[in-house]
Amino acid sequence: MDWRRLIQLLKNHMVFLQTHNFPDPDALAAAYGMQVFLKANGVESTICYAGKIEKNSTKRMMDEFGIKAVHIDDIPRMVEEDYIVTIDAQKYNSNITDFPGDEVACIDHHPTMIPCAYEYSDIRICGACCSIVTDYFIESDTTMDSNTATALLYGLKMDTDSFNRGVTDFDIAMFGYLHKIADNQKINSMYNNNMEIEDLHAYGEAIRNIQIYENVGFAKIRFDCPDGLIAMISDFILGLDVVELSVVYAMRNGGYKFSVRNETAMYHAGSVTQKALDGIGGGGGHFSMAGGVITKEGMKQLGDDPDFAIRKRFLDAIHEEAIIEKKH
Repeated sequence: MDWRRLIQLLKNHMVFLQTHNFPDPDALAAAYGMQVFLKANGVESTICYAGKIEKNSTKRMMDEFGIKAVHIDDIPRMVEEDYIVTIDAQKYNSNITDFPGDEVACIDHHPTMIPCAYEYSDIRICGACCSIVTDYFIESDTTMDSNTATALLYGLKMDTDSFNRGVTDFDIAMFGYLHKIADNQKINSMYNNNMEIEDLHAYGEAIRNIQIYENVGFAKIRFDCPDGLIAMISDFILGLDVVELSVVYAMRNGGYKFSVRNETAMYHAGSVTQKALDGIGGGGGHFSMAGGVITKEGMKQLGDDPDFAIRKRFLDAIHEEAIIEKKH
């Protein structure tokens, strides 16, 4: 990470901080934190996205911290000369739309699926993008106010499931820094009240449709629901004592949206998801958590029983992963 080089790159340009299409608390808080950091160093920026902010709890979070994110349809004019920094996402991924501007930089905590030659990139595998953004304040000795620290710590806590998922020593170090500045009472109140009544319908649907094959749990939700909620349900399924890898998927745009969670050393959630969805969509992620999609066109390849085909694809990918692990 070279924060001076990032500032130098962005100065005197129209700058947009683009999150993935359905921004969650980590993406929004990281974008907000980067916006505050850039402004403190003489660079103005606008947070933007292409999909929608789905959960009311996420909208409340934005109101609470004063985060302003603009939908691409509400940006009057973006041109090729404008600079884009992708936050919590990478160009060419299935969950981010290609905007007219130039993606000159990337700040993300996910593994790279499709390489891109940014002018500046800071891609570190850790629990939350908020951790990476926090490090910019520390390394540059930029003062962080309590509101920004609280937003970043909330995003960090949400994306790591309160430090139970994908957390690294780096995340813990960033937590230690933020904890001293943040309003922890506000964080606990928001974290403990982020489930909505509508979420219970999705949980009920997943419970009714759960199927377990040895140590792998599958659950289908037969209607569209927010990405964050699918991830929460995948964590919930993983909590079953017989499940070590969970695959939860919900209908989305004529296809499916996936969330995969893993707690066994035998598999890599990102690799399993990438292999399972190859040719019918796309996916990938970390060792312990991953996401993906099956496109509307990809659905045609699943035959008359798509759920059986999906389970077979994942079980075959898991079997392949297990063989590779044994060889090592």
